[in-house]
Amino acid sequence: MLGTTSPTGNDGPSHERNRYVNYTKSKLSRGYANKILNINLGTGAITTPDLDPQVRDYFTGGRSLGLYLLHQGTSATTKPTDPENPLIVANGPLGGIPQFPGTAKAMAVSLSPLTGIPGVSNFGGYFGAFLKYAGFDALQVTGKADADVMIIIDGFRQEVAIVSTPIVDEAFNLERDIAVRFVAAGHDKRHIAFLTTGIGAANTTYGCINSHYYDVTKHSPEGKGLFRTKQAGRTGLGSVMRDKNIRAIVVLADYPHGDNPFGAVDWDKAKKAGARLHTVVKEVDPHSLKMSRKGSAGLITFMNKDEYQALPVNNYQAGSDARAPQICGKFYAEKLFDHRGMDGCFPGCNLQCTKGGWVKLVSGNHMGRKVWVDGPEYETAAGFGSNLGIWNPEFIMEANWHCDNYGFDTITTCVIMAFLMECFQRGYLTGDDTDGLELTWGNEASSLAFIHRLAHGETELARVAGKGMLETVDWVVGRYRAKTGIDPRADLELFAMQTKGLPFSLYRTHRSLSMQGSYAAASDIGAHHAAAWLIKADLLGAFPTFEDKARALMTYPRVRLGNDNMGLCKLPWVDVFNPESADRRGDIYINPASQEIYADFYNGILGTDLTWEQIFELTDRDINLQRVMNVMRFGAETGRYDWIPDRAVGPTEDRLYEAEQAENDRELCEILQKPMKELLKMTTAEKRELLMTHRKAQLRKLVRVYYDERGWNANGIPTVATLQRLGLWEFLNGETRTRIAELTR
Repeated sequence: MLGTTSPTGNDGPSHERNRYVNYTKSKLSRGYANKILNINLGTGAITTPDLDPQVRDYFTGGRSLGLYLLHQGTSATTKPTDPENPLIVANGPLGGIPQFPGTAKAMAVSLSPLTGIPGVSNFGGYFGAFLKYAGFDALQVTGKADADVMIIIDGFRQEVAIVSTPIVDEAFNLERDIAVRFVAAGHDKRHIAFLTTGIGAANTTYGCINSHYYDVTKHSPEGKGLFRTKQAGRTGLGSVMRDKNIRAIVVLADYPHGDNPFGAVDWDKAKKAGARLHTVVKEVDPHSLKMSRKGSAGLITFMNKDEYQALPVNNYQAGSDARAPQICGKFYAEKLFDHRGMDGCFPGCNLQCTKGGWVKLVSGNHMGRKVWVDGPEYETAAGFGSNLGIWNPEFIMEANWHCDNYGFDTITTCVIMAFLMECFQRGYLTGDDTDGLELTWGNEASSLAFIHRLAHGETELARVAGKGMLETVDWVVGRYRAKTGIDPRADLELFAMQTKGLPFSLYRTHRSLSMQGSYAAASDIGAHHAAAWLIKADLLGAFPTFEDKARALMTYPRVRLGNDNMGLCKLPWVDVFNPESADRRGDIYINPASQEIYADFYNGILGTDLTWEQIFELTDRDINLQRVMNVMRFGAETGRYDWIPDRAVGPTEDRLYEAEQAENDRELCEILQKPMKELLKMTTAEKRELLMTHRKAQLRKLVRVYYDERGWNANGIPTVATLQRLGLWEFLNGETRTRIAELTR
């Protein structure tokens, strides 16, 4: 039924004419709602087709299903800003089941306005689960609204609405307004989950999507309970949302009830698997990483170790710093995090790693106000901390809050800022170029001012930086060449930390060839760690041989991205080492004992009888689909984009070699098979060139081996035979089949 009225119970101004449609949801079966919600904002059409069983069973859900929908909805010429570019949110069959830890994840998928290729970002909170409870495995939004709208998915009334809404440019003001609106309409805050973004998403290509949910246990100045947020930050999908004039997407739902509320084939088996993993988390985490106290910021201490040099300092120039304890997880746990209440981002997860605290703002329109900050996570703590040369945890929390409130990605923001600071350090930029901002290492006031300017697009530099790293490099080249007649591009590209247009996440990879390969080739969205976070295991010695490193580029993405397909968080297996794994053969760092628990959960819900290895091999399907979609953008040049800047490989100047000379010399002795006394005869420049040449050759070799293992040609393009073997060929559209066949002849 389609009509025009206000369906939320809060009619609002009389001039509002809202579109809505009623639907009938089905009982959950094997973790699926078996419906997709399609909304075209241009025409106002709202449809709720069944999820094709063949598509469901092949692509599983989450990331994989989202990529399939994106592939079907776009062509090689579709641009991220085109109305037909869909914004997709998809859960997975194991998501939203609180009887197992870490089932909060959903995936946002679209063509990225930052990179032009498929953008994928996972996020926590209740939205993905509530979308399933309301009756849908995925939401797909196309078209653009003529004015600002809110999408409302009401699982109680089984009704979907497109509602006109006032302009609110800040996410937390919008959060307040949404809460007031729906509570006034009679809804319990616990039954409301919603997505928002802010003005920063409109003025950058790397807008984030905030996922809001109500935490009844967390204390606030008004009493108990407050809305909290998780983010789909990477690849700029908040900018797609804002470009479609969507201010918010709200879902109203309650948890399924009954003896087998998710339609599991073997509910007892699934529940027992959850109980086993709960026990592992309960017994291990308090004595190991202490995620329930430190959150992921606890990782700073590990990355900062002298022997690893993996914490980026001053735009990845250095890898450790004596001041790192000032921004580490222990400091946050003891000084800033509020441990009262529960800190899981979904019921049933006893890892409790969603940390946060209160901080008083010292800048912006809300200066002097005390605000709740969810975070920082490791990436934000390192990005706005060590990588900017700033060692003030309250500054980091404030920067975190502003980015969420404005609606842009913390990682992209801070890495572009670090690039600009290094340009300032090296004289490629001056105060005249930065509108008077002293973008120097450790300058908190200028950093905050830049964030505010970026959000509003106030200056030329802010507007350029809002377009992304590649455009920022072009701009600096143009400014410097106009002043000096010298083209600095080759030098700038050494330390402009991006791959495929996506700025690096916060790991310095000099001592991890595996992680270099991950950033270069295994992560098809660009330089992000979601696909293959190999650096910690590699530094611990998990991959001692070249063959081990190449194998890890296959196995770890299968598991990590497989979790994204199923609606699961990675942290309960990544960061909680099951003691039983120590007795397993092979790679114990992939935590096989816990993987067996995940397999029992999967088999219990879906009714299959697969090993964990067999389950995660299914991920090869969507890994190849995403690569195929990249090929449709990059063509025969696809392999050229599978590379990283020199700064990610090793020292880019003699001074940086000498800063870690002992380890660099030791490695060079092994490479050259010469005693140390022979190295003493060489200049630093000679040694650095030999070291960098060797490391680059090793990375090229690793990428080639990865291509071979994947069944891709020398240009990184999947062959027809590979796609047919996987069964993916039949799901590709005609345009794609023709192009792949041409490129792999």
